[in-house]
Amino acid sequence: MAEHDRVAAQTVEELLESSLESVDQAEDTVLRLATAMGFDEDDMHRIGIAVRECMVNAVVHGNRYHSRKKVHLTVSRNGERLEILVGDEGGSFDASKIPDPLAEENLLRQSGRGLLMMRAFMDEFQVRPREPLGTEVRMVKYLAKAG
Repeated sequence: MAEHDRVAAQTVEELLESSLESVDQAEDTVLRLATAMGFDEDDMHRIGIAVRECMVNAVVHGNRYHSRKKVHLTVSRNGERLEILVGDEGGSFDASKIPDPLAEENLLRQSGRGLLMMRAFMDEFQVRPREPLGTEVRMVKYLAKAG
């Protein structure tokens, strides 16, 4: 049995500032847990990108850099499952209204691909309202079986 299989479930919660510096802090927190679980280099890269994109969305689009609003990060590991929750304190958000980044008219835009990458890089992805206000993104990555 690998060392990471014997580690008990663990949850880390952080309340982060609405600043781009918090993006690095969140990525570091998530990747520490992912490393302890035994994710390979490719998955670590995917998880890191998904977390960075999610955090930038929370800071820029959700909280709009508002200094009194926080970003709520919860990272849980349980067996072979890594769950990441990122919540902002901004307004509501309807993911279905985001333009398709692969549509021809959007291909040359400099932004708008974050949700696409989060969906592609994680095994589960969900956007939902956060109570009492804001938006929460839930992402899950499963540890691949060796062999």
